[in-house]
Amino acid sequence: MTSPEIQLPAPARDVHCAEALAWMKARGRIAGACAVTSLPDVSEVSLALPAWRTWFLTTVALVVEAVPDESAALFFQSDIKRDGAWVDKGALVVRAAEDAGARVLFHKIVCRRPPGLLTFGRPGFTHLIAVSRALKCPDVLPIPDVIVDAGRLPWVRAMGVRAAGHAVRFARDQVGATTIFDPFCGVGTVLAVANTLGVAALGVELSRKRCEQARTLTVSADEV
Repeated sequence: MTSPEIQLPAPARDVHCAEALAWMKARGRIAGACAVTSLPDVSEVSLALPAWRTWFLTTVALVVEAVPDESAALFFQSDIKRDGAWVDKGALVVRAAEDAGARVLFHKIVCRRPPGLLTFGRPGFTHLIAVSRALKCPDVLPIPDVIVDAGRLPWVRAMGVRAAGHAVRFARDQVGATTIFDPFCGVGTVLAVANTLGVAALGVELSRKRCEQARTLTVSADEV
């Protein structure tokens, strides 16, 4: 006689409809959390480029400070082109993180288009950068330097579910995080991936419509 299969409860998912900076300042450090996020581009906020740079640097520091020292913050960021010059958002992440007392654990590249194609002034790749104030990067890291397949995009601005899977597995297996925190969760790609991989998820999103989507989005195990 076989014993009945035990159904474990699904990992929690908590989504707050709020302005991320104010929410992080009010909440303070989140025990057991590892941040996995993508900060909004200048086109998504009502700021001129110089003001957005300052906002971006301040926000990276807040994300780093939102997780414990022994945890990490992972950022997916694509460069932008403005007035004939490129803004290297990867460099901005590193600068802000170092100013906040963190150091780079790794810097990977996620392809958003097949390698070798012309992109006509738009970046064909995204930076995936992990920083921490106390952790050291393992000598062997099971994440390829170039992630060729980002996976399905649940939203045009979302990171792919396969790329998010690499980040969440690092947070779960290398950092030991019990919660994945995304202060700019959009439609909930990172949150859904975290739940699929057995980790609780905490998100913040300003758009009420996207909040509702973030609470219900699901991804299958074979996607991550």
